[in-house]
Amino acid sequence: MTKRQIIALLPAGGQAKRISPLPLSKELYPIGFQSLGQKSNLRPKVVCHYLLEKMQLAGIEKTYFILRPGKWDIPAYFGDGTMLSMSLGYLIMGLPYGVPFTLDQAYPFVQDAVIALGFPDILFQPEDAYVRVLARLEATKADVVLGLFPTDQPQKAGMVKFDDTGRVHLIVEKPPQSDLRYMWGIAVWTPAFTQFLHEYLIPLKADPSLSQLPEVPIGDVIQAAIKQGFHVEAEVFADGTYLDIGTPNDLVRAVHEFATLALEEDL
Repeated sequence: MTKRQIIALLPAGGQAKRISPLPLSKELYPIGFQSLGQKSNLRPKVVCHYLLEKMQLAGIEKTYFILRPGKWDIPAYFGDGTMLSMSLGYLIMGLPYGVPFTLDQAYPFVQDAVIALGFPDILFQPEDAYVRVLARLEATKADVVLGLFPTDQPQKAGMVKFDDTGRVHLIVEKPPQSDLRYMWGIAVWTPAFTQFLHEYLIPLKADPSLSQLPEVPIGDVIQAAIKQGFHVEAEVFADGTYLDIGTPNDLVRAVHEFATLALEEDL
């Protein structure tokens, strides 16, 4: 049997209102540095470069950025992906009502592939996160695998309830308080969930009041799939870290941590 190709989707439709004004798309905010051949030849490293490297480590060679119109600096910076030895493509989002709608813009191009979802304004560890979630997808024959990170800020995250075997039973989006310890931050899924997502959005797209409704989190769609009997697994990164540079405090923290790291390495 031919192994399905893996395609990464990076939703980049946000307006970065929480850290505005910015002179560039937040996905291109420089965080830390990269060495071009030798330690003395440093260049800034943009935030989404880290995500693409982790995907590449897992053997993912094809990626689509899904852009809001106007964010042309992203394709201008990365081009065709030669910088990363990846094949990069760019799609334009249609309906600006949340991540599920943004992802569904890729449906005609990716419906037969395994999908790797990553948020391009996030810094996280471990390095082999996608290696591990893809391995779990293959081993368990799940429909979706979520990469989980510890958090003490449930109000900012999709909190996940799972059992001792790793089976996910519940996703709660941004609860004010929670006894749950882990949030999901990355995901991979099969064509079955891609189809579910596409069909889930059809009645919403037909709703004339859609523009007045709250944004639909992708976690709500995964939870709806669980209710329909989809097999969702958790890969827990107990010592993992997750930092969203789209908030002012975390942006300051990220710039400080990565600059300090460069100084400590005496680059």
